[in-house]
Amino acid sequence: MDSLETPNISPLEREGYMQQHLLVKRFFSVRYGLAILIFLSNAILATQIFSLSIAIIAMVNHTVQLNQSNDSTKEYPSVTTDTGDPVYEWSPEIQGFLLTSSFYGSIITTIPSGYLAGVLGGKKIAGLSLFISSVLSLLIPLAADYGLPYLFLIRTLQGLAQGMSMGGLSAFWPKWAPPLERSQLSTIGLSGLTMGNFIVIFVGGLLCEYPGWRSIFYIFGGIGCVYCIIWFPLVYDDPKNHPFISESEKEYIISSMTGQVNSPSWSLPFKAMIKSLAIWAILVSCSCRFWLVSNLTSSLPMILDNMFNFNYQKNGFLSSLPIITSWIGVVLGGQVADFFLSKKILTLIRVRKLFTFLGMAFPSLFTVAIPYVNSITAIAFLTLASTISSLCFSGIMVNPLDIAPRYTSFILGLVNVFLIISGLVSPVVTGLFINQDTESGWKNVFFLSSAINLLGMIFYLIFGKADIQEWAKESRLTRF
Repeated sequence: MDSLETPNISPLEREGYMQQHLLVKRFFSVRYGLAILIFLSNAILATQIFSLSIAIIAMVNHTVQLNQSNDSTKEYPSVTTDTGDPVYEWSPEIQGFLLTSSFYGSIITTIPSGYLAGVLGGKKIAGLSLFISSVLSLLIPLAADYGLPYLFLIRTLQGLAQGMSMGGLSAFWPKWAPPLERSQLSTIGLSGLTMGNFIVIFVGGLLCEYPGWRSIFYIFGGIGCVYCIIWFPLVYDDPKNHPFISESEKEYIISSMTGQVNSPSWSLPFKAMIKSLAIWAILVSCSCRFWLVSNLTSSLPMILDNMFNFNYQKNGFLSSLPIITSWIGVVLGGQVADFFLSKKILTLIRVRKLFTFLGMAFPSLFTVAIPYVNSITAIAFLTLASTISSLCFSGIMVNPLDIAPRYTSFILGLVNVFLIISGLVSPVVTGLFINQDTESGWKNVFFLSSAINLLGMIFYLIFGKADIQEWAKESRLTRF
């Protein structure tokens, strides 16, 4: 028996529920309120994830560093800034380890948390993830004062906590998102990651100047702790148990899930998953897309500085422009995708493949063209590439909900691991190319990133599926 009991209603009554909510109550519903709460949770987590990337510019004594070799490993502050915050003498290698240490922690917890969220629900796991990450964010300035080992430890523990969030937050939609609204609801929630990145870039630099870099961790960590007070009483894993949801909305959600298996289970069809091309299509294409996206976002200041002598980092508007346009693309893409489905303009698989094609083909073309244009056009191409790439959120990123609602959180945990690995390897390969020759190196980086992105797109177009897989329907499953 599914956790959501399907009411005994006629097809005509079910169609009535659907029309009522699709046309009248959609944006004033509890399920859209849940999407906003998940959006805010993702946004707060993103500000904590990227806080150190902004703060470390003010935390490091660049004047001293220029006169030292790269093996400088002094841990404690030698000077203070005008704001009274300490400054440290960390080599570029140490800074790199600090920035990536949280990702290694995330790799460890993202799959187990996705598995547990599928069984226990996402409310406690996602809420615990946010609370721990927020508390640890408050401790980062103190850890930095005590020394690098303590700071590495806090960052790794924070990564462990943050790795729990993706699996936890994705566990809601198999029970809350009607099939015709999955793109919208899931993209609203996921777009919080993009918005959080925008906020920390836009506000972080100002906070570093006044009241100081410590305030970044105190403010975003404090906001996270306060938000947990809102999260736990307002969020419910299942519409069936929500105290404030209307009966009509509850009936609509439950009836829309007819024929889908959403009941929790401790067992996994692991062997079937390994053999499933539908899953591999998602994993491969997401990794290939993120190779290109992470390369553009992490290397963007170097690209415009090395190729066009353009001081990109000092322009906050240009730094945040690709991020805010990507957020708009994520939200609008979800609306358009579900519009196509609700109006029966395209089938589900065609919607997923269309948005994946648009989100991967055109960014590859814009990226390849960057070395052959001027700086202004390059910025325009980079912005367009980031924006159009966000359409994949309505394609491959929401696809696990289609093929295996019961195991969505676990599959997205796998996706997150593949994304982290791709995001760690991509900048390393970029560095190898650039160290050989700057001009030709960047061209090779763009060609390789575009080629990988296109290969991932082709793989998904061939093997991607949108129907519930047989192994996701079975009641007796192979043990994990």
